[in-house]
Amino acid sequence: MNVIPAAVTTPAVLIDVDVLDRNIERMTSSMRGRGLGLRPHVKTHKTLEIARKQLAAGAVGITVATIGEAEVFAADGVKDIFIAYPLWVEAPHAERLRALAAASRVAVGVDSAESATAMGGQLGAEAGKIEVLIEVDSGHHRSGVLPDDVVEVARAAASAGLKVSGVFTFPGHSYRPGMPTGAAGNENESLGLAAAALTSAGFSVKTISGGSTPTALISGDSAATELRPGVYVFGDAQQLELERCGWEDIALTVAATVVSRHEARGGNVRRVVLDAGSKILGSDRPDWATGYGRLPEYPEARVTALSEHHATVVWPDSSELPPLGTRLRVIPNHVCLTMNLVDEVVVVRDGAVVEQWTVAARGRNN
Repeated sequence: MNVIPAAVTTPAVLIDVDVLDRNIERMTSSMRGRGLGLRPHVKTHKTLEIARKQLAAGAVGITVATIGEAEVFAADGVKDIFIAYPLWVEAPHAERLRALAAASRVAVGVDSAESATAMGGQLGAEAGKIEVLIEVDSGHHRSGVLPDDVVEVARAAASAGLKVSGVFTFPGHSYRPGMPTGAAGNENESLGLAAAALTSAGFSVKTISGGSTPTALISGDSAATELRPGVYVFGDAQQLELERCGWEDIALTVAATVVSRHEARGGNVRRVVLDAGSKILGSDRPDWATGYGRLPEYPEARVTALSEHHATVVWPDSSELPPLGTRLRVIPNHVCLTMNLVDEVVVVRDGAVVEQWTVAARGRNN
């Protein structure tokens, strides 16, 4: 998709549906070939139409970040939902979880005996309708317990009336250059140890859940029963620079217009300014990233600064500086942020607009 349709007013999020479909099929096929379930993380896209595509292609269910996201997708008929973060459940959360469990199979994450006890207490007699997976820290060092500590959490959950169904992890340290393969190994080892510990303690381990986009397509034996990548549907500049996708795999770009241009004079760098800033691209920039985004038609260009509504792009000497009014596509660094910044996206095929999709779970952050 090299053409921004004339009907599009910039800035706007564009999704190339053919690339999207290809990405969905590639990941689904890979998981199927390895005997793993695919439970995509829909916080990436927050869009009903894309979740429907993923489920129709063979996903076993979906992963969400919040109860609010779960509610949106359950209302659309999704029957198997995992809230993949440790929750601290109070009375309002418990009421919402009960309603979800009446419509769908719902699993949630826990990583402490205290949170499991609190959850069971709030859910009361209906605690057994909620499955819990114990989160394991496999090297990301965000949330989760070490494999040796999962049994303590599981016993607290069972004592609170919750149904312990397995373990999960997020190998978030895969999001650095040179780290995906090692992180995949850490994930596999930690999940295997945790599952073995639960089994030895008498728990039935039905689900062993792992995965991230940087690690999901790394081949080899896996202790997991399912993986939960999210960004794979779109790709983004981080995945490009981690070499976990190619330019041809980028399904989402932001259409922008050149509103200011400057040749290299008086010590200034050669640059253009686009009408797409942090309020559509997102402001995420890891310390290893080469900029705030990439331009697919100009791989050597770099987005070096963002204002709220503008992006500064340092232009390569090898290319002519584009005229004012030129429309360019930008690949965001972290596509999940972009999708939570817009109400709808423009769906294109062969340079033509074919649909508009509402970002249905936008802002459902609790």
